[in-house]
Amino acid sequence: MNRSRLLARAAVPLAAAAGVLALAAPALAHVEVESGTARALATNAVVAFDTEGESSSAGIKQVKVVLPAGIAPSDVSLVEAPKGWSFTPSEDGYQVAGAALAPGKNAAYKIKVRQLPNERSVAFKTLVTYSDGHVDRWIELPQGGAEPAHPAPVLKLAAAAPGAKPLPTSSSASPSAAPSPTATSGAPSAAPSAAPSSASPEATVPVASDGGSGSGTATVAVVALLAAAIVGVLVWRRRAAPRD
Repeated sequence: MNRSRLLARAAVPLAAAAGVLALAAPALAHVEVESGTARALATNAVVAFDTEGESSSAGIKQVKVVLPAGIAPSDVSLVEAPKGWSFTPSEDGYQVAGAALAPGKNAAYKIKVRQLPNERSVAFKTLVTYSDGHVDRWIELPQGGAEPAHPAPVLKLAAAAPGAKPLPTSSSASPSAAPSPTATSGAPSAAPSAAPSSASPEATVPVASDGGSGSGTATVAVVALLAAAIVGVLVWRRRAAPRD
């Protein structure tokens, strides 16, 4: 067998192997996430995101993220973002937004997480809004080993350090309620409306106490009526008695 035939035969399995590897290789996520402290239960972990600008005619103006279980909106703060962009917590995550970037420019930003969950990985489902209104939804998770078409950015976590413990859980209700008064001018009106509703149960207490004093007043009235009746009977007897 000559050398050319040997090379041809060797090329067939190599090509097949290359095809299998190409199919098995995961597709690159269009929102990348990384952290130098990607470890379970790590505290004050800085997590960096790089959102690819995929439009040639419109720029990214908003990146909205749904936080994974174990991270509350109040546990997240902004470290770095495109110039002029602001960070706003939401009920289930946060958004980073501002003036639209140039078409094709990536939206890179960093956040600080109070403590990462005690998990092997965490997914940050992301919605990317462009200046023309188009929204890319990078929210899908792998199922059955298949790589999704629109994968959510997933941060793999190393095992927790020896002795690491979960921090006390922060309230998830207060953070979502806290930004709303500053985000919308109408929100402060919710506080006065809440006050009467909370006061209304207290208002029932005086009603109950008034009911108790009313029963005491009724008792006094009955005694007074009985006394008046006795006096009336005595007066009637005196008048009805025969005179000497």
